[in-house]
Amino acid sequence: MSTGNNKTEEQDVNATYAAETEQTAEHQEEVAQQQSQAGVSEEAVEISELDQLRVQSEENYQRLLRVQADFDNFRRRARAEKEDFAKYASLKLIEQLLPVVDNFDRALTSSKETKDFDGLVKGLDMTFRQLDQLLGQEGLKPIESIGQPFNPEFHQAVMQVESDEHEEGIVVEELQKGYILKDKVIRPAMVKVSV
Repeated sequence: MSTGNNKTEEQDVNATYAAETEQTAEHQEEVAQQQSQAGVSEEAVEISELDQLRVQSEENYQRLLRVQADFDNFRRRARAEKEDFAKYASLKLIEQLLPVVDNFDRALTSSKETKDFDGLVKGLDMTFRQLDQLLGQEGLKPIESIGQPFNPEFHQAVMQVESDEHEEGIVVEELQKGYILKDKVIRPAMVKVSV
């Protein structure tokens, strides 16, 4: 009976072992299923976040494209406005000069018909004063040179002359007027300077 008993015990141990193994396998399978379900939900969360980031990225890209297009349009408009401004910058001055041109034309036409040269000189003088006044209103001023110390910012010395009347470095004669437009020298006066 001891052998039968041993066999029974052995069978019981084997059965218990098999049952435990089966339970362990079932438990491991449950754990695996739970983990895989948890993994699926983690993957689902990751996929959902990834989709959100893709959507946000696409929105940012579209916004960037719109800003680039707006900037290109602005640059095009600014360039066109600048070209128009440069093209018609002198329009106001030209409009103001037209009456002066008309007066020159009248003076020349009248003097040819009447041969009145005194009248021509008087008309040219009046027209010159009109032109000078117009340019003065635009900010053009002649540079005062004669009797002034030589200044290379305002004067261009073309000759040096000996002078008993003036100290050294004084402008004694103006060969061509110089002009300042507002605060900028647009043409220096061409002068003779004493030595």
